[in-house]
Amino acid sequence: MNFHLGLFFTRGVSLKTWDMVGNLDREIAIYLRMIKAGNHVTFVTYGDSGDLKYLERLQGIGIACNDQGLDMERYESDLPDIHGKILESLDLIKTNQTYGAEIASEVASIFGKPFIARCGYMWSQNCLREHGPEALITREAFRVENKVFNKADRIVVTTEAMRKDVSLRVNGAENKLVVIPNYVDTDIFRPLNVPKDPDTIIFVGRIAPEKNLEALFEAIRPLNVKLRIIGEGRLRPYLQRKFADMEDRLIWEGGIPNFQLPKYINGAKAFILPSMYEGHPKALIEAMACSVPVIGCDSPGIREIINSENNGLLCGTDHQSLRTAITRVMNEPEFAQMIGINARKFVIDNYSLQRIAHLELSLMYKTREINKQETRAEQIQT
Repeated sequence: MNFHLGLFFTRGVSLKTWDMVGNLDREIAIYLRMIKAGNHVTFVTYGDSGDLKYLERLQGIGIACNDQGLDMERYESDLPDIHGKILESLDLIKTNQTYGAEIASEVASIFGKPFIARCGYMWSQNCLREHGPEALITREAFRVENKVFNKADRIVVTTEAMRKDVSLRVNGAENKLVVIPNYVDTDIFRPLNVPKDPDTIIFVGRIAPEKNLEALFEAIRPLNVKLRIIGEGRLRPYLQRKFADMEDRLIWEGGIPNFQLPKYINGAKAFILPSMYEGHPKALIEAMACSVPVIGCDSPGIREIINSENNGLLCGTDHQSLRTAITRVMNEPEFAQMIGINARKFVIDNYSLQRIAHLELSLMYKTREINKQETRAEQIQT
């Protein structure tokens, strides 16, 4: 029953990338569970030989990287030859995101391996919202998704909304689709006995347009509230210039390793995610696991997680709605405590690492077994 899984990284991404943004430990957690269950996992990355320095930290996960230092196009075209022995040994091939998934799909076809196309967010929908339907990148995203999803043996998405989207536009996808949400290690992200600043709320994420930080900053302008901002992105210089008069209340922390986030989250009065849209936001469910009251905009990807006034509070994306929600959570301690307690229970019941690892393992075993049965049937027919 044991398997050897090959995980293809997002195009251009390396282990060093994961480490630099502070996500390495979080990303590998589920694959370490697979290793402990007696399986084998190999990461196929875009990193150079520097990725091999992570072998000890990966605790048994193998690495197939661009150790020859080829340019990306050459590496992608020669990948079946460069890593041929490893690829031949695999039982399953899986993608981490859609961008670059064509390479994994082609490799799976070449070596006759079952192919699982996984996407944590819908690339096409993000491009559609940000660039419009006629943009080249939007059309490319739809083309890649349609091609990859058609070739896949299984399609893994993180939300029911994503499942419906794919099933409506990709013929034959319905029977391939599986919803497996993002996970939280609830032993790491938990309530901690750390000093709490009663006037501070916290945001964790990229400093990007869809995160709607400009509206959030406007929302807190007249309030006696400080905002701790964890993350980096291209909008940071612009926002720092525009809101220079608030610099004593905007605390820019930059990128923080994932394992350090619990103490920052626990030290805040509330967590806020003001995004215009999300996929299945990890930062939100990590904050919920800490029993910190969460505020989120009533947007795709957020409204599927927050049951307003039960495990969090939803509001509009405009600054006035955000201000009203922040004021309520800051001024109603019993309400804030209640939604915080309910949030952790919700995450444990739905997104715990233990639960999601079980779903992932079941998918791997089932996909491998179905592939074996199909192969035997083909051999009998021939």
